[in-house]
Amino acid sequence: MDRLKLKAVLGSHPHVKAVKSGELRSDLFDLDFIAYTPTNTAFKPMVREQAFDVCEMAIVTYLMAKAHGKPLVLLPATVLGRFQHSYALYNPAHGTLAPTDLEGKRVGIRSFTTTTGAWIRGILANDYGVNLDRIRWVTFEDPHVAEYVDTTERAPKDKKILQMLLDGELDAVLGETSDDPKLKPLFPDPAAEAAKWYAQRGVVPVNHLVVVTESLAKSRPDVVAGVYDLLKRNKAQAGPAASPDLVPFGIEANRKPLELIIDYAFQQALIPQRYAVEDLFDETTRGLN
Repeated sequence: MDRLKLKAVLGSHPHVKAVKSGELRSDLFDLDFIAYTPTNTAFKPMVREQAFDVCEMAIVTYLMAKAHGKPLVLLPATVLGRFQHSYALYNPAHGTLAPTDLEGKRVGIRSFTTTTGAWIRGILANDYGVNLDRIRWVTFEDPHVAEYVDTTERAPKDKKILQMLLDGELDAVLGETSDDPKLKPLFPDPAAEAAKWYAQRGVVPVNHLVVVTESLAKSRPDVVAGVYDLLKRNKAQAGPAASPDLVPFGIEANRKPLELIIDYAFQQALIPQRYAVEDLFDETTRGLN
């Protein structure tokens, strides 16, 4: 059988470096990597046009794509996971702000449907009792999934999110980091908050996993399994996983984070129903460990 050439997009993560450089290869296919910076700019063409065969994708984007019948299949391969508490900022020049103070405030976020945003909003709602509907959300980009109706306030086109925070036009922002000494984290000690959250939940917040097109999954399940195997080998080659493992592989290792982000996405009306974890995969990817 001829070797397949697959169009692929993966970010520059240490645990995919050998796959991206061609050091780790498959006997079945070649990966033709297309550069997107930042990687999230590839999600829209993947969702809307299935522009690549293999693509890194934010989990909330995938959940929403599934809800709208997009022909994509998830692999249980996390390529980016991180604790989210440090990705929320405010400007103390306009007064002290705590997570519980956000109701009635203007909060900026790149797009309402970002995965980091969904994680932080889930933390605010479930751990701090914040009523998310009482926040004035200001967004800067369309959702990746065109069918989602975004009812947030849109920032003027010439405005930048961090500058609006500095200028007092926003009270806080989610999904951003900054070295600017004028800005402070919304959670006073993000590392301590994250450690406490992990101790309570036992969940690593997964951001990006990997998807393939449904047509590839149906026509060449062996190739899809091969893609997963390459990524898994690269992760092993990159050295022992941190504790906790921020890039879990396999359905069982991803089960708790997937269950929680499904809950958060449903609570926030990003998806119309709660999916079972098994529903996110197809016959081939459900068996990958």
